[in-house]
Parts: sequence; structure tokens; C-alpha cells
Amino acid sequence: MLNADQWFTEVDDANASAFGLKGRRVHAEQTPFQHIEIYETERWGNLMVIDGCTMVSTRDNFFYHEMMSHPVLATHPAPKRVLIIGGGDCGTLREVLRHPTVESATQIDIDERVTRLSEQYFPELCSANDDPRATIAFDDGIAYIRDAAPGSLDVIIVDSTDPVGPAEGLFNVAFYQNCRRALADDGLFIQQSESPLLHGPIFKAMADAMRDAGFASTTPLFFPQPIYPSGWWSATIAAGHPVLPAPRPEACKPFAETLQYYSAETHQAALAVPPLVKRLLSSG
Repeated sequence: MLNADQWFTEVDDANASAFGLKGRRVHAEQTPFQHIEIYETERWGNLMVIDGCTMVSTRDNFFYHEMMSHPVLATHPAPKRVLIIGGGDCGTLREVLRHPTVESATQIDIDERVTRLSEQYFPELCSANDDPRATIAFDDGIAYIRDAAPGSLDVIIVDSTDPVGPAEGLFNVAFYQNCRRALADDGLFIQQSESPLLHGPIFKAMADAMRDAGFASTTPLFFPQPIYPSGWWSATIAAGHPVLPAPRPEACKPFAETLQYYSAETHQAALAVPPLVKRLLSSG
């Protein structure tokens, strides 16, 4: 919503809270899948809003994009074949393609307009779209992974919106089973898993569903994300083996100076599980 003082405000009625940025709306459209708005804010650059929820801003997107890509790629022993489901703003794709080991990165997002608007309003996020290793397709990610060849992928990144609307089918056992089947034996899966503080039941249900789908381990990562509800966000890595390999410290050295948040140190810190989350995950 936008009030008379030109503030975009995302209201979270369930948690009696709100987040706002001052600016003006410069674009709005209803696609076949969702409602997309773009705002020019005073201090946070451009802001994309989907179905009333903040998605990406110029100022703070690096937290999310770096933590959705580098921890899992640094943990895999030799990531070559990467699939991104969602990620239409292309920021995660850009980070994935910083890794010289990656031979192919395919991005599947159902809504082409997210990418086209990102090219216009967030061109810095789309700087790797022409990389010859990149394939960008606009299709149903659920169907794509269902039809993927067994063992054909090293890393799957699910960079999705919340578990409603077009993204609802990305948060269940059947989807995770298809992902598990498409991964090689040492393959890794990562998905954004909401705020443990505000969305505890979703966070736990995701980890439970991943294990029910055949993943032997789930490992949460925590990082700040100022424009998302609570400002404290998470992603969950799932693996077919019970112990997640230690991250390779050299994985990001070739481009370390270009990063704004991720480092070997922040990776290790992100793996620390607070007592609140331990109790949540162990609860019945």
C-alpha cells in the first residue's frame, strides 16, 4: 500500500507489524501470475513488490543473493550443473556465475515480467544474463524438476516467493522428492525458508518435508534481510548424506573483493543454530 506521504508499507497483520520505505511508485502491472510494483525510494534505491510483499531492493539485496548461492556452492566439492527455480530478478544467477567451476546455470521462473522489469530497474542484478553458461527460461519449475533426468544436477537453488500463489507447490514432499531424484549423489539443495522468528511453523515444516522426501540432512543458514518481515531470514540446505561437507575456503577467493556480505567467516557464523531454532526444530 502507498499512503498520502508516499510511503510503501507492507503490513503483516498476522504478526501485528509493518515495514515501510519512503518513495514513489513508478510502475504497476498485473501479470497472469501476480501483481508487480516498482517503487523509487529515497534511500534504498529501487524496490520490487510482488502481491504486496517486498521482494528486492537496490540497497540490501546482496544479503539474500550472496547467501542463497555462495554457501551451497562453497560446500559442494565441485559444482558444475546448477538449477535455479524462481530467482526472476537474476541476482542469484549473477552470484552463481561468479564461480569458475560452474559449467551451466539454468534459471526457471514462471513469470517473465519479473525478469524484464529487473532488466529495466535492477540492471546490475542482470549483468550475467548474457553469460554463455546461463540459460534463462520462463516455465513451471515444478514441472521442470519433475521431468529432469535423474542425477543430472549438482546444485538446486529454490529462490522463491512465500509459499502462496505460484510458489505454493515448491514447499511439499512431492517437490522435494523430485529434487532429490534430480540431484547427483553428492548434490545439494537449498531453499529460502522464511523467518524462524515469525514463520516458525513453515520453517519447521519445510525441514520435516525435506527429510520425508529422502534427504538425509537439513542444515539451516541465518542472515539479515532488512526489507523482509522481522529482518532475520533463513535458507535451508538439504543433502543426501547425513553430514554436510565443510565449506571449501578457496571457493570464493577469485571474486572475494566483489562481495558485500559473504565470506568464509560469515558462512561459519550463519551455521550457528540459536537455541530458539533448536527448540523449534525438535518440537513435536
